[in-house]
Amino acid sequence: MEIEAELSKEEFEADKRRKVAKPLMWVGMVSIIMLFAGLTSAVIVRKGDGKWLHFELPDMFLWSTVIIVFSSITLLITNLAAKKNNVSSVKLGISGTLILGILFVFTQLEGYQQLVDIGVYFTGAEQNASGSYLYLISAVHLAHLAGGIIALLVVFFNAFKERYNSKNLLGLQVFSTYWHFLGAMWLYLYLFFRIII
Repeated sequence: MEIEAELSKEEFEADKRRKVAKPLMWVGMVSIIMLFAGLTSAVIVRKGDGKWLHFELPDMFLWSTVIIVFSSITLLITNLAAKKNNVSSVKLGISGTLILGILFVFTQLEGYQQLVDIGVYFTGAEQNASGSYLYLISAVHLAHLAGGIIALLVVFFNAFKERYNSKNLLGLQVFSTYWHFLGAMWLYLYLFFRIII
């Protein structure tokens, strides 16, 4: 009788996590959307004031866009593998996503270096609002991505402990939602910068 009560308590907790995790993720993503909507609106308003430096967006930002799209594809493959209880493909897919996530960070940092090389600075006597906004908005995205990489590391270790399967997908699904969201957000920001700058 005690074992049944304990089991039902565990089932209750698991059911509660399932019901709460995804809505909380959506609330968080809506707040992030509002943040970036505010930042990109500020760019449009500031550009209208004049003294706006136009420059070519460094190629490295295109590469980081390609990389984040591929990381979403590897994550989709990981989810499909988990649904089919294919543990080795889950490990392979999540490893690929982790590698691509880290590559995204490096290409962003290299993009910053390319900006400096063409004379676009965040602050200082030679800075311009267009460059400052690019640095600021992409850095805010990188900060959210850092949180995503921390979550990705948790998912990575859980994958190698073989915790994801057709009956236990919640952690992988919640993380995937956030990661795809970050990828879509970067795609929006990249296109926004291409058009505005």
